[in-house]
Amino acid sequence: MDSSTISLIITVAVVLVVLSIFFSFVPLGLWISSLAAGVKVSIFNLVGMRLRRVSPNRIVLPLIKSTKAGINVSVNELEAHFLAGGNVDKVIDAMIAAERASIDLPFEKAAAIDLAGRDVLEAVKMSVNPKVIETPNVSAVAKDGIELLVKARVTVRANLERLVGGAGEVTILARVGEGIVTTVGSSESHKEVLENPDKISQTVLNKGLDAGSAFEILSIDIADIDVGRNIGAQLQTLQAEADKNIAQAKAEERRAMAVAREQEMRADVVAAEAEIPRALAQALREGKLGIMDYYDMQNVVSDTNMRNSISESGKSKLTISDNKDNKSKDQK
Repeated sequence: MDSSTISLIITVAVVLVVLSIFFSFVPLGLWISSLAAGVKVSIFNLVGMRLRRVSPNRIVLPLIKSTKAGINVSVNELEAHFLAGGNVDKVIDAMIAAERASIDLPFEKAAAIDLAGRDVLEAVKMSVNPKVIETPNVSAVAKDGIELLVKARVTVRANLERLVGGAGEVTILARVGEGIVTTVGSSESHKEVLENPDKISQTVLNKGLDAGSAFEILSIDIADIDVGRNIGAQLQTLQAEADKNIAQAKAEERRAMAVAREQEMRADVVAAEAEIPRALAQALREGKLGIMDYYDMQNVVSDTNMRNSISESGKSKLTISDNKDNKSKDQK
């Protein structure tokens, strides 16, 4: 093999290597597709995307889509949004959907909504087709003490102007629940709410509960109202039970004080009786009590004790005889 053949082989190999590196680094097919779609993207821009570690497909394909839809977006805007961590394809889809629905949605606003963590395409769809949010059962008590369980359906539409920094669905549900509790709680009777459930909808809508949120409340419809517990009666029962316990505690305190007072008085009586012999001795010494008076008093005491003994023995005999009569009757 001569030297010319070897040099030719080497040249061909080098050319193939260079071409493979070029086509792997330069998306020539994507550049041709953009030219065919009428999108002006230079080959140097594509090479620059590779150098900046940006996938050209993520930029060029959405750009072709936006150009075909008649939306003017530059390559630099799409690339900057991609580098910021945004979803370029979803932003372009949202702008196309908004343009078809005659909604003003510039690229800066769509990119801001996307970077805020919200689904910009879903927001545009919700602007066109409102979403219905169903609240859980909200417990509210009227002034007559009857609990009502209210379930509502809230129709909301996304507000693109307040999507960035606006409150979400959880806040809407919380505010609607608060409005339901306030409306039912201000009613004199639960029957008023059952007769006019639209009163809840009107009151809640008039409160402007969608202020500062990312949604606009279109309507609030009461789906179901159930009568719950009699909270007023339960509270009265608990209050009566508490009052009873307090009264019993106070009565027990008074009884304990009475028992203590009785014991103190008995102690005073015992102490006074213990002073009687000393008083008698003092009276005898001073001549205020004669010896015959003392004996007469002792006779009266003895007579009283005898009478008490006789009466106690009579009662016991009557009890025994009654028991015998009852036994004889039972035997008969």
